[in-house]
Amino acid sequence: MVLWAADGPLAPAEVQSALGSDLAYTTVTTILTRLHGKGLLERTPRGRAFAYRPLVSGADLTAQRLANVLAAAGTGERSEALARFVASMSARDRRALEAALRDRP
Repeated sequence: MVLWAADGPLAPAEVQSALGSDLAYTTVTTILTRLHGKGLLERTPRGRAFAYRPLVSGADLTAQRLANVLAAAGTGERSEALARFVASMSARDRRALEAALRDRP
């Protein structure tokens, strides 16, 4: 989520530095390239590298991840997975979910 927290596009070295981990530069570059290929990031030339910025919001990305996890649960287990997910939510998150469901057509 480094790119989503940034004020502007970041080069792979900047992402690597912000992560503060032992990830190799080539690993970070590969991940950014794959996210670009999936249409999640835009890249623009910056020197000898590219700078990347998100094309989708952090909320959209999270929603997509949740939908993918739910889809992986399979048809027979979806209801149970949803019930257990809701049961594990904090009261605050549950109220937010209830409000979102009320506000949707």
